[in-house]
Amino acid sequence: MPVLTVRLGTRRYEIPFTPGASLGDLLHEFGHVHPCGGRGICGKCRVLLSGHDEPVLSCRTTLGEEDAEVFLPQSLPVSQIAMTGESLTSLPAKGDVGAAVDIGTTTIALALYDMETGGCLAETAMLNPQTAIAADVIGRIDAAMKGKLETQRKLVTAAVDTLLLRACDQAGISAGDVRQRVLTGNTTMLYLLTGRDPSSLSHAPFLADTLFGAEHERGYLPPCMNAFVGADVTCAVLESGMCDAQETALLCDLGTNGELALWKDGRLYVTSTAAGPVFEGACISCGVSSVPGAIDRVLAQGGRMYVHTIGEQPAVGVCGSGLLDACAALLELEMMDETGYLEDAPCMLADGVSLTQADIRAVQLAKAAIFAGISTLLAKAGCSVQEVKRFYVAGGFGSHASMASAAAIGMIPRQLAGRAKVIGNAALRGAARLLLSPQGRAQAEAIAGAAVHVPLGGDAGFNNAYMEAMMFE
Repeated sequence: MPVLTVRLGTRRYEIPFTPGASLGDLLHEFGHVHPCGGRGICGKCRVLLSGHDEPVLSCRTTLGEEDAEVFLPQSLPVSQIAMTGESLTSLPAKGDVGAAVDIGTTTIALALYDMETGGCLAETAMLNPQTAIAADVIGRIDAAMKGKLETQRKLVTAAVDTLLLRACDQAGISAGDVRQRVLTGNTTMLYLLTGRDPSSLSHAPFLADTLFGAEHERGYLPPCMNAFVGADVTCAVLESGMCDAQETALLCDLGTNGELALWKDGRLYVTSTAAGPVFEGACISCGVSSVPGAIDRVLAQGGRMYVHTIGEQPAVGVCGSGLLDACAALLELEMMDETGYLEDAPCMLADGVSLTQADIRAVQLAKAAIFAGISTLLAKAGCSVQEVKRFYVAGGFGSHASMASAAAIGMIPRQLAGRAKVIGNAALRGAARLLLSPQGRAQAEAIAGAAVHVPLGGDAGFNNAYMEAMMFE
């Protein structure tokens, strides 16, 4: 009997089927619905199926006698991820509609705007289906070079099209009303979106053969700064307004890639450090994304730990903010020492949810990369941490993370915790600014063009700081 392999985010399922079975029926148990009743007219059940060059309508597709594989984008609750933070207007659009899209390594988010009023009409998001290929950009570059470039392009374009249809449905408009699009993301994500060979990003001297900043058939792609500091950081810096002030400021996009920007004395220094997908719930034994039931807060009090879950539902796992708090609580309660050694492993957070010694080691690697990146960037710019007057925290994980916990485990310098300003998905809001502001593109190009890249690979200072930052102190 042939088998259908279903890729749902980072998970993989196998379903035996009888030849001639409906793909839509097989996917029903995964919550994949057909709003038009299976008539094939709404286009909202499109998925990428092996053997097909373009997404297919699952409601109108039957499977043959061969094994098949389908990539099913995973929706995420908008309330639990970093979106624009704007109030949605309930009024119909007055003019043309535009879409701002942030293609993150882990999450893709989209917002619709009324181009005349600037009002946000709808927001939606999903897990980036490319996570089924690899969790980070290095893995996806490697996969692209081994023949999966086109697969990844189809995955991300299908995901964006799906989000656009969902957002238009929320706003009560048709996709044909969307006249303009701005799609931001890190350099690798834009390469994969456009189907461009990312080989130049895979080896020294890591010089991208394009930095975008131009119109594409999918929409306007903002300029990247270099191979590993992308258009998402350009948009975040634009949105923060940090380059418009005289004070020294640091921006940290806490995502799968820890991207940093430092504004000092009229110069913008940027770098990127590989934090990995730990704080998105990947690589953690009980890790989950920000779903109902995810432990998102942990408090040490009276000699024990107390946990809070999203939606106050029974615990199903621990998400990034909860993981950060848990490590800080373990330190405070002396259940973990400064080396990361757990007195009792695994450590139970709730029924069925625990942290293993391997989980703690994964956190150490991620937090050390972020701290060392900050330290090295400051050193290269001749800047002390005391000089940083404003600390902008961007990104999905950064929107919910406790900066006190981040400082307690040595992920950021303690002096920065009290200066933090959380700006959420600044990349998405920056993309919206480019969509709505006539001056936005020129400003973005000026920011990207003036950025000074500080490479960390092979830097002795970074390596030393990284080793020292492995300690939980």
